[in-house]
Amino acid sequence: MAEDSDSGQKTEQPSQRKLQQARERGQVPQSREVNTWFMLMAGTGLLVFAGPSIGKALERSLAAFLSLHSFLGDSGVRWEAVRGAIGEVGVAMVVPMIVLLVVAIGGTLVQTGLLFATEKISFDISKISPLAGFKRLFSIRSGVEFFKSLAKVAAVAAVAFWTAFPAVSQLAHMIREPVEAMPGEIYKIVLHLLLGVLTIVTALALVDYVYQRISFMNSMKMSKQDVKEENKQSEGDPIVKGRLRQIRMERARRRMMTAVPQASVIITNPTHFAVALQYQMGGTGAPKVVAKGADLIAFKIREIATEHDIPIVENPPLARALYANVEIDREIPPEHYKAVAEIIGYVFRLKGKMRPQAAR
Repeated sequence: MAEDSDSGQKTEQPSQRKLQQARERGQVPQSREVNTWFMLMAGTGLLVFAGPSIGKALERSLAAFLSLHSFLGDSGVRWEAVRGAIGEVGVAMVVPMIVLLVVAIGGTLVQTGLLFATEKISFDISKISPLAGFKRLFSIRSGVEFFKSLAKVAAVAAVAFWTAFPAVSQLAHMIREPVEAMPGEIYKIVLHLLLGVLTIVTALALVDYVYQRISFMNSMKMSKQDVKEENKQSEGDPIVKGRLRQIRMERARRRMMTAVPQASVIITNPTHFAVALQYQMGGTGAPKVVAKGADLIAFKIREIATEHDIPIVENPPLARALYANVEIDREIPPEHYKAVAEIIGYVFRLKGKMRPQAAR
């Protein structure tokens, strides 16, 4: 029971596979405040660098509109002048609008990267379910987002009031100033206001981004049972893997045993290890290990060798060294050439395949 309780607690950090699956479903950490910060930063930059030119275009259009003499002629309204004034204002505003749109998209890409999540646009009946909507509306996350929004509005309003309040006294003076001077004065007030708001939004965006990442990682945490299940899916069931490994070892053992009858000599420990060597007279290669084993497998190798009249030579140090250092179907290393050559020479002389003079 205690193990079941522990397995249900999400205490483990999310795996890369789970994070990737969540990303494919469109679940990524994202802060709306960061998007707001990007747009506000872009707006402030536009106001600083493009504000004077936009202000002059608006100033000219406003002055022409208030004077009316540019729009009126002997035959009535001069629609060409009206369209020209509107076009001048439109051209002055279209570039900032495009920049703000690009920045809004860029703010999302900076946080999430290029993301295509088809599940986000697929139809889900739970999205239009009143009960599911009611649960989402009164969930803990919704409550946190609500109070966070209230705090954001209160902070921005306080900074805006503190920044813009000194400008209230200037409104009375602006009424007595020429119309052409109004855009410049408004530009200064708005710039001062934006800089103050940008400062507080920067702090809010940083805090919210950290909060969103921590909240997302906590929601992605896994229980010990989840980790085990994922390991089974990614690496395979340990029981199945063990069974497959056993089958592969059994097949390799059978292939090895079929090679024992072709061996030239069996070197033993004498009982714990057995190594079968194969060597062809006149061959270019060194002797090769065709089979090896310990305990029961060594006994089986000796049994097959006896059945096929293959010489068995006891040499414990050499048997242990070959068993530990040489893989099956590999030639023996040079440091064992002399010892193995003596044994093979002895075996071949016993079988009459080598004359004593040649051996010497």
